[in-house]
Amino acid sequence: MPRYPHPDLNALPEDIRQRILEVQEKSGFIPNVFLALARRPAEWRAFFAYHDALMLKEDGSLSKGDREMIVTATSAANQCLYCVVAHGAILRIYEKKPLVADQVAVNYRKADITPRQRAMLDFALKVCERSHEIGDADFEALHAHGFSDEDAWDIAAITAFFGLSNRMASFSDMQPNAEFYLLGRVPRAKPAAEAAPGQGAP
Repeated sequence: MPRYPHPDLNALPEDIRQRILEVQEKSGFIPNVFLALARRPAEWRAFFAYHDALMLKEDGSLSKGDREMIVTATSAANQCLYCVVAHGAILRIYEKKPLVADQVAVNYRKADITPRQRAMLDFALKVCERSHEIGDADFEALHAHGFSDEDAWDIAAITAFFGLSNRMASFSDMQPNAEFYLLGRVPRAKPAAEAAPGQGAP
């Protein structure tokens, strides 16, 4: 059991309940973070508003896979089990590489990623661990791979936001849903009708 029991879904404010149900319908389960943070509705709304602003934005040069890679690598540095497992699963799906999340979590410098992504993670890990040391040379290293100063802001903001998320998940003993462990590792089962064309499911 988590250190702080999850609230009753049906007792939550309607906007939060509806968002959680939408996530459940899309993914087939409710990620524990949605219920764990819902015990404080105002904080839940603020958390997910900033999450969406960072992770769902459409401008900038970071792909969805890049964003999840940043989360996975920096969460590993912060030793956050929940975020490494959950965002590692999303990373595997976006990158379509079943091994990449494990590689990035253990040692991104030896992972099967591009030089551009490695430079991105170099910057993210420095923000994560030694943000006070960031200087012009760090920006220049990003520029060499086509990143803009706005992209650097995105990398830093994602790193910083998930630093908050990592700490909240760790102190509260938030555990990853079992479903996350296999996402992106094995093909999803096809519906019976799709697997056997012309033969309806029983």
